Amino acid sequence: MSENLLGIPETRLPEDPAATRLEAGVAADQVAAAYPTSSLAWATLAEDALADGRTIEGYAYARTGYHRGLDALRRAGWRGQGPVPWEHEPNRGFLRALAALSRAAGAIGETDEERRCADFLRDSSATGARELGL
Repeated sequence: MSENLLGIPETRLPEDPAATRLEAGVAADQVAAAYPTSSLAWATLAEDALADGRTIEGYAYARTGYHRGLDALRRAGWRGQGPVPWEHEPNRGFLRALAALSRAAGAIGETDEERRCADFLRDSSATGARELGL
């Protein structure tokens, strides 16, 4: 297990069964209904809503994915700080939800939340932040 300069171990979430369903082309709303704890399903819904200009829906989906991800991180031993590497694919749902929440918050003028989420993403995974354009 790698560690950051503060010696905090990285957190690696378990496999997300929703990923297989989404990859198979099942609609994200159906996947979220079947796997409501999946950050990936909610992040997908958020990204789709934001891309369609449905900002408030995107914000709500992203916030749900973010909170589901925080729950999963805590169950995985996360203590409120430390790396959540993009390179570990099951972490990507949470990181994508966090990025979507930052974008949605910015779109509704919630600049403190936009900045906080972007900073949280960069602190969790610099690679994820780059991949997600933040």
